[in-house]
Amino acid sequence: MKLRATIRDLFNNAMVFKSLNVLALRIAGMLLFFGLTLFLTNNFEAGLVGQYDFSRALLIFLGGACVFGMHQSVIYYAGYLKSKNSLSYLKKLYGKMLVIVFSIAFLFFLAVLLVSPSFIDSLFDKEVSKLVSYSVFALFFYGVTLLNIDVFRAISKIYISEFYRNVLRYALFFVAIIYLYYSGNPHFLVEVFLLNFTFLALLSTAYLFYYFSKIKVDPTSEEIGFKQILKRSGPMAISAITYLLMQSVDVILLSKYSSFERVAFYSVAIKLTTVLSIVLASVNTVYAPSFAEWYSKNDLQSLKQGIKRATRLIFIFTFPAIVLVFLFSKMILGFFGPGYIEARWALIILLIGQAVNALCGSVGVYMNMTGKQVVFQRILVTAFTINVVLNLVLIPKYDLLGAAIATTISTVFWNIVTTTYIYRKDKIITFLTLK
Repeated sequence: MKLRATIRDLFNNAMVFKSLNVLALRIAGMLLFFGLTLFLTNNFEAGLVGQYDFSRALLIFLGGACVFGMHQSVIYYAGYLKSKNSLSYLKKLYGKMLVIVFSIAFLFFLAVLLVSPSFIDSLFDKEVSKLVSYSVFALFFYGVTLLNIDVFRAISKIYISEFYRNVLRYALFFVAIIYLYYSGNPHFLVEVFLLNFTFLALLSTAYLFYYFSKIKVDPTSEEIGFKQILKRSGPMAISAITYLLMQSVDVILLSKYSSFERVAFYSVAIKLTTVLSIVLASVNTVYAPSFAEWYSKNDLQSLKQGIKRATRLIFIFTFPAIVLVFLFSKMILGFFGPGYIEARWALIILLIGQAVNALCGSVGVYMNMTGKQVVFQRILVTAFTINVVLNLVLIPKYDLLGAAIATTISTVFWNIVTTTYIYRKDKIITFLTLK
């Protein structure tokens, strides 16, 4: 009876209801993403799909550096400004963040112009310089897209944010690759993938410019300069880049030690486990601004209750999915093509990391929204170091399995260390409890 009452109370909460709506949009995006992946793996050569996965992993990493944590800090600032009744200042803050994104993207562009293509190729023992150049050229638009998606969250346009994040970016790319296939031009796969973000950046920026054009900034509101933005965003940037690296360094190093075909096999396993984290991401999307607002107001009771609800919701929807993927891993991988079954044990090992991730709850968001971003940065950097060392040792010996072991160990490490730190520091339980 107590468990039933707990579940009923959980689903009667307004923020939980909003989280479920966000989850529905993310599931729609997941279906599009896997429909797209199935089409690619069954109709395009594995080597070409591997090139796309390499470019995607590189763009994720460089994009994290380009946006410099501002896609997370803008959520913090929204909660902070709301608690100070100065939310209109977000308009000016957004303009400064765009300048920073452009500046960092321009530095990467200059770096690629100065580095010899043969040197880049020698790093990976294969011709990747063209892929690197294309990814860097698209970097500014990718960074703006990432920033804009979370600015939508900051201005309470959460459903628009999720539509861009999970539906539009996959739907447009899906249509494009279908056209490439039937027009006989599959070799343009990487170029079309990158151009997709140019369109998304322009469309989302136009919407935000229109939205902010109707807002007049209160002259008495907060003043947040470039230095403050960088100081607040810097640790978040390092944490975000480190986290993204942990999601992509295995793919990048696998590209060095193995073929693009093997990269394609492993990338499907990574994508399957990443999709399982959509509940965590959906809940974090809704709760992050509130965590910042409650913490700024010193409303610890609301903060504790919010954390508890968020963790329970994550567990209820994530754990059964993990069990299903584990039980039917061979059949699921078989949908992508016979060769992809080789990634079965890698997928099973990666599922262990996702299970721990779900049980620990919204630890990363809590750290970033409550002024502990520097500590979280150090934890993630340590985890990343472990990840890289293990990848370098294990991939040459165990191929896909080695990459999966390295990723899982580092994931378990940072989740447990962060959860322990939060409990000792704030006496707040982020992990799953029934009480």
